[in-house]
Amino acid sequence: MKSLRIKGKSLGMLLLAGGVLLSGLLSGCEKIGEFFGEKQQARSAGAPEVAVVTIVPQRVVFTTEIAGRTSPFQIAEVRPQVGGIIKSRLFTEGSDVEEGAVLYQIDPATFRAQYDSAVAALARAEANLAPLRLKSARYRELVKINAVSRQEAEDVAAAYKQAQAEVGVQKAAVETARIRLGYTKVVAPISGRVGISGVTAGALVTEHQPAFLTTVQQLDPIYVDITQSSTEVLRLRRAMAAGRLTANGGQAVVRLRLEDGSAYEHTGKLQFTDVTVDKSTGAVTLRALFPNPEKLLLPNMYVRAEIVNGVAQNAILVPQRGVLRDSNGNASAYVVADGKVELRPIKVSQTMGDQWVVTEGLKTGDKVVVEGLQRIRPGVPVRIAGEGQAASPQK
Repeated sequence: MKSLRIKGKSLGMLLLAGGVLLSGLLSGCEKIGEFFGEKQQARSAGAPEVAVVTIVPQRVVFTTEIAGRTSPFQIAEVRPQVGGIIKSRLFTEGSDVEEGAVLYQIDPATFRAQYDSAVAALARAEANLAPLRLKSARYRELVKINAVSRQEAEDVAAAYKQAQAEVGVQKAAVETARIRLGYTKVVAPISGRVGISGVTAGALVTEHQPAFLTTVQQLDPIYVDITQSSTEVLRLRRAMAAGRLTANGGQAVVRLRLEDGSAYEHTGKLQFTDVTVDKSTGAVTLRALFPNPEKLLLPNMYVRAEIVNGVAQNAILVPQRGVLRDSNGNASAYVVADGKVELRPIKVSQTMGDQWVVTEGLKTGDKVVVEGLQRIRPGVPVRIAGEGQAASPQK
């Protein structure tokens, strides 16, 4: 019996010790769980904060800004067509003149005398023609009755034809003299603004001389000549062929910015694209036509031309601060997916204000990190502190 009591007591003590141990183990497990939970919360609380923009396709008008120079719509270099002494200048430099307005008067005395001489020679030829016409008519009748020989009749007919030809020559001489007399008045070949005069009254000029007397330039409308790289032309054509861009109506619209930075009031239209690439610059010449009613644009003025190339209906834009570049210049962006960031390679084509136009790598709804880039790396959990959309580019 004593042995059983001792064993029973030992068993009770063992059970009591086991209970205490089990209680300690359970308490330890709870503390371990609390420890790891606190760690997890601390880890979650320590996730870096980032700001993102959500990709939303939008309609974008693509433009290209290029330097250019203005040139007159028409320009005429005025030269004398006869030689002589300038008697007077009949225009004010810098004024507008109409086509046909007299600009200079060359001394006409010699040319008027030549005209009068030609008129007199014509009168003499016509006077000689009248008797020969009558004589030729009589001889045609007399030869029929053998009153004159056939040879005599033929001689008279030939003389009459010579007299007719002489009248024609003298008429041409009169017309030539009249034209040359008219050339003593040097007129404006086109309507426009006349420039500085190269001669004054009393100057001697010669027929078709190399030096021009003045110029007349038509400034309304006016041309703007610009150049665009052949690479850019190819890129635009391929984008339109692929459907990423659509043509902006018929002719491309062009806007101007003047030398002082102000915008020109009127818009122009692209008129001409050269078919040859300049081998020294690799550029193609473009010509735009602008209205110029106020004559604000003058020839050879420096301007900045903005050409509307086309329209993308579903363009993807990303702020420039959200695009990274590696050592080879390849573009990439951090995108938040399932609470973590991934580094995604992208392709960009050009800038629109402070944003890149993305052609590959991003789609609608992607969240691109634009702030907090220094605190993240691929695969790291992040907390989104701010979210927005890519702003529309300024027109």
